[in-house]
Amino acid sequence: MRVDTSPMTVGATSGAPGLHAEIWDDPQEWTAFSRISATYAGCWESSIVFDGMHCAACALNIEDALKKVPGVLQVDVSASSHRGRITWSEHGVKPSVWIAAAKEAGYAASPANDLFDKDRRTAESRLALWRLGVAGLCMMQVMMYAWPAYVAEAGDLAPDMAQLLRWASWVLSLPVLIFSCTPFFQNAWLDLRKRRISMDLPVALGMAITFVVSSVATFDPGDWAGNEVYFDSFTMFVFFLLAGRWLELRLRDRTAGALEALLNRLPVSVERRKSDGFYEKVAIRRLQVGDLVRVLPAEAFPADGQVELGSTLVDESVLTGESRPLSRQQGDAIIAGSFNLLSEVLIRVQRLGKDTRFAQIVELMESASTTRPRTAQLAERLARPFLIAVLLSALGAGMWGWAQDSGQALMVAVSVLIVTCPCALSLATPAAMLASAGALARNGLMVRRLQALENLATIDTVVFDKTGTLTRDALTLHQIWVKPDFRSEDALAMAAALGRHSLHPVSRALVSHFESDHAAGDVNNKWRASEVQEIAGKGVAGLLQLVDSEESHRVRLGSSHFCGVNNVQAKFLHACLADERGWIATFEFTEDIRADAAATIAKLKGLGLDVHVLSGDQADAVQMVARTLDIDRAVGGCSPQDKLDYLRRLQGQGRSVAMVGDGLNDGPVLAGAHVSFAFGSAAPLARAQSDIVVLGTHLGPVAQTVVQAKRTRHIVKQNLWWAALYNLTCVPLAMMGWLPAWLAGLGMGLSSLLVVANALRLSQLPPFLES
Repeated sequence: MRVDTSPMTVGATSGAPGLHAEIWDDPQEWTAFSRISATYAGCWESSIVFDGMHCAACALNIEDALKKVPGVLQVDVSASSHRGRITWSEHGVKPSVWIAAAKEAGYAASPANDLFDKDRRTAESRLALWRLGVAGLCMMQVMMYAWPAYVAEAGDLAPDMAQLLRWASWVLSLPVLIFSCTPFFQNAWLDLRKRRISMDLPVALGMAITFVVSSVATFDPGDWAGNEVYFDSFTMFVFFLLAGRWLELRLRDRTAGALEALLNRLPVSVERRKSDGFYEKVAIRRLQVGDLVRVLPAEAFPADGQVELGSTLVDESVLTGESRPLSRQQGDAIIAGSFNLLSEVLIRVQRLGKDTRFAQIVELMESASTTRPRTAQLAERLARPFLIAVLLSALGAGMWGWAQDSGQALMVAVSVLIVTCPCALSLATPAAMLASAGALARNGLMVRRLQALENLATIDTVVFDKTGTLTRDALTLHQIWVKPDFRSEDALAMAAALGRHSLHPVSRALVSHFESDHAAGDVNNKWRASEVQEIAGKGVAGLLQLVDSEESHRVRLGSSHFCGVNNVQAKFLHACLADERGWIATFEFTEDIRADAAATIAKLKGLGLDVHVLSGDQADAVQMVARTLDIDRAVGGCSPQDKLDYLRRLQGQGRSVAMVGDGLNDGPVLAGAHVSFAFGSAAPLARAQSDIVVLGTHLGPVAQTVVQAKRTRHIVKQNLWWAALYNLTCVPLAMMGWLPAWLAGLGMGLSSLLVVANALRLSQLPPFLES
């Protein structure tokens, strides 16, 4: 659920039928999809998702439409993520105005965290699949009817049979025209009304002209349309375009809803203490600064605040990068979004909504994810000139031959539109990316954004988070110091006997280490613990009695202060063991480094990549892990902003950076990197902002994916060269009338098939990657 928002109202506003966007004009609802601008006084920044986008020109159309609205100061729309950030003045415009402007331009707008967004995406995907299925089925049937005309010699095919085949092809093309082509015609009509251009305009023109000319040739052969029909080219053309768009839609759906998944981390409601001492359950948005809230174990803290009563352990790993549970007692600070692990506490609310650290991390993530690199901006700016050139080329080719043969001139124009339609060119990259992504998925890697594979092939730097990435969550017993004349095995047995009554990571590590060296049950064979009491943030105390003996000791296991021990030798995380006579032993722990971490780092270095470590953990712990893994550049004590600043400094030096992280605090830097990895156990935001999710527990797939990305780039280059050669050869032929429309359609199909077949070479990983 969301902090300081009204999700059900906003969701119903944008998603439920019959309601209108005017409710967004209520200032109480603005915090559901906007935040106060830090750049412009009296302005808000809204995070919006746009429906109906298909190409880079669409992003420019939205920006142009919204920038014309008085009161809108800045608009940034990403063509790849379909997300945008709108900066608007609360005194100059209301949200409903620029929402209406986007809708008028043909692109429905909804909040990035709209509850109904998932339902809309599901419905859109199903409809797209139906359109693709109809086009594919009809295409196969039409190709079957067209084949005799291609292979028959003169006189082999009777005129009445040829006409029957044409009629059958025309009937089968009608569902494609009426149903499958609807999005292209709707968008093209909107482009004409708005006097703009997108990829759908030349595509729709090619479809319409091909169908009309073929229909006229079917009903009235020999008229101005000529005698040839091109229903096979028409249906195949539609099928390939719909297939590409459906694949793109599926990939986009898998990356949608990231902000919603993040915000659902907070509780739906909380227990607030009333003046009479009783508790009432209220929605989180009803909280106010100064309220007293009761938080039970396994619940998330709803706001930044301070412990008023009680003590507990909290998990802040996804917020601060701290791998160990932290003690929180009366007077200690609490962070919204962290989890209560141990016992009930009462906290006093100090910061809510946008003022919390939780919300600040979300803001960093949104800022990074909506920033577009210069290459993407250049591609978007070139989109319109390219499409205009396509239309002018087709028009010029048609006008050139109209006086001699109008039907032939029309088909020359269609040939130009079909040939210049970048079917093979547009499939060159995604086909290879999809084949490669499928192979990686079968080996435990989920590629969430295909563009990441292209970016990954050019990286020169890999930055790792430490906690949960290079290391596991568990602790490992590294060394034991004991007092003179006392065996380390006996100290470990005593500590494990006491630790079995605690769920603290240190206790679990002691028990795990002891049991790995002894048969199950050996702990109780020597020592039996009773009267055990655990004090949050300090340690465990109890009575240990030697089995079959009267010997017993009052023993404490925990912090040096709790055990009354001074001058501890351990440099890193440690726990002490003491009885009534004083210190017995000190246990030093290290984080459990992933088994294949060293091999992965070595492989990345072997590929010529620089490796860095960034972590929110203590600097000495980070340096120890870096030394163990032979990583030269390591920085500890990093906040989410520090990590993002470090990344931007590397990018400012011209480096192409891949980020491997885990946890909410990695969200901004994952979004800002050229390509990013997150583990399957990562926080929802980390997974949402990552390009590639590693489903297993090994680091090796990171290096494997780099190698596969380089293979993918090689295949993509081959496909692009082929597509470019095809267009450079066929476009002049089509413009001169030497390439009939049917041959242009057939060539387009064959070129696409060649591109796909070449891409399928990536569907199998090399043997050394599979091992």
